[in-house]
Amino acid sequence: MNEEFELEELAPWVLGFVTLIGGGLRLLLLGTKGMWLDETFSVWLANQSVVEMLQWTVKIDQHPPLYYYLLHYWIALVGDTPYYARLLSVLFGTGTIPMIYLIGKRLSGVMVGLVAAVFLALSPFNIYYAQETRMYTLLTFNTAVAIYALVRLLTDSRAVSPIGSQFRDYLHAWRTSGPVEPDSEEGFSYKITSPRTGLRAWIYRHRWSPIQTIETDLAWVAFVVFSAATLLSHNTAVLFPLATNIFVLGLILFPRKQESDSPPAFQAPTLGNWVKAQIGIFLLWSPWIFAFIKQASGVYQRFWIPEPTWDAVIHVLASFLNPSMSYLEGGQVTGMWILYALVLGLGLVHFRKKWSPFLLLATLFAIPFLGELLVSIRRPIFYDRTLIWTTIPLFLVLAAGVAQLKFRPLMFLALGSLVTFNLFSIGDYYRFYQKEDWSTAAGYVALFAEKDDLVLFNSNFVEIPFDYYFKTYENLYGTQVEKQGIPLDLFDSGILEPTMTESDIPELISLLHGHSRVWLVYSHNSYTDPMELIPQTLASQRTLTRQRNFYGGQVQLYETP
Repeated sequence: MNEEFELEELAPWVLGFVTLIGGGLRLLLLGTKGMWLDETFSVWLANQSVVEMLQWTVKIDQHPPLYYYLLHYWIALVGDTPYYARLLSVLFGTGTIPMIYLIGKRLSGVMVGLVAAVFLALSPFNIYYAQETRMYTLLTFNTAVAIYALVRLLTDSRAVSPIGSQFRDYLHAWRTSGPVEPDSEEGFSYKITSPRTGLRAWIYRHRWSPIQTIETDLAWVAFVVFSAATLLSHNTAVLFPLATNIFVLGLILFPRKQESDSPPAFQAPTLGNWVKAQIGIFLLWSPWIFAFIKQASGVYQRFWIPEPTWDAVIHVLASFLNPSMSYLEGGQVTGMWILYALVLGLGLVHFRKKWSPFLLLATLFAIPFLGELLVSIRRPIFYDRTLIWTTIPLFLVLAAGVAQLKFRPLMFLALGSLVTFNLFSIGDYYRFYQKEDWSTAAGYVALFAEKDDLVLFNSNFVEIPFDYYFKTYENLYGTQVEKQGIPLDLFDSGILEPTMTESDIPELISLLHGHSRVWLVYSHNSYTDPMELIPQTLASQRTLTRQRNFYGGQVQLYETP
């Protein structure tokens, strides 16, 4: 008991240290790697006006607007360089670390919360996406807050009271009760004399109750708001309310009888309160519902994600635990899988007396995982980054497994081993992982470009990352070239990444008239030009005089002989 009390006292300091380490790793070398296609698209979209941003999001994107909206004001404040554009993701990723601690502490104690915070802080997968100008850490943060609010409600007996009743009582007490008066007006007193007029007098005339008197209603508000924010962070997050509804409705409709006299781990809210909360979530999300349907229909018609295989599923699981597992061989990877399996098994043992917390975590992990696989039968959408928020329940079960090792040296040995594996993987990411090198592509064209050159893009989408770096040369040196996507230009047509076909060849040839020098920025061609019709056509009309490979594509210059 004394040991638990000491840990409780030290927990805020340990959590602060872990959060600083996690934040530092997310900041490390933040601006050194190039901005790849999707990142520059985020910046380009956020640089539009709010109205134009929403229009383009519905027309050519597959994501909700919340992240772009936040990024719009963020880059207006700090700028859109790689470092500052990515910093927003760093902040959300770092903020998730204390949130997973709060979830673990509420579910199963301080030790589980601290170990889960360590896992998240040193997760290579989460660090990688915290260094991207994309919405994935925002998605994880919003989900974490919603999960904490849900756990808070499921462990609070007052959650059965009607939603808003605490707010009403709080306001009633605030309006009707007066300030505390001194016991005696005689003699010296440290009490400050109440002001007679003004705002301070108005505030003083009302007694403020402790925040604990409304914490249940605040938890309901947080659950509703951040569940809706989760839905507005990524379209696949519709699987989050599905998972929470499956668990909570099961808890309401099929309450588990306790075999012992101990109270249940979770207490189900009333069905009326739960329905009200779901209505609130839907109302906050509903302005986006028609755009969601349009985006979903566009994904159904054509999307680039390949069909999932068992190898892909194993790869996703390995990425969540330690991305280096996908590249290890033989006994090393087998040993790591065995270690993680043992820790997960200990997590089951940890929850053996109260299964409902484990069932909640299992539901939050399994439903989105299986949901994406089921949808992928019709149209593949199974993708590791869209499931990033499921690392929260995964790390909590792993943390429970480590906490189950009551012998402290053994606990530190297990945690130290897993942390060491992660640190090696993080080091590999910093040293070896490359992103698309659009700076080289733009710089090469700018170096040899002449006035009125034509620059063609086989994927009209890649004009955006090219322009992100090329605009510097345009501003500094007045470089003037004409740019055009093939077979359709993105900004003229509003059609994202159309496929080049033989019927588009005459239009391409007509574009060459009046241009003796034509550049081709060739990237992502397996999706947009699988038969390589564009370079073949250019080679039949011009002579290839320059060529430069860069990580992510190739730059070619064709000139009239």
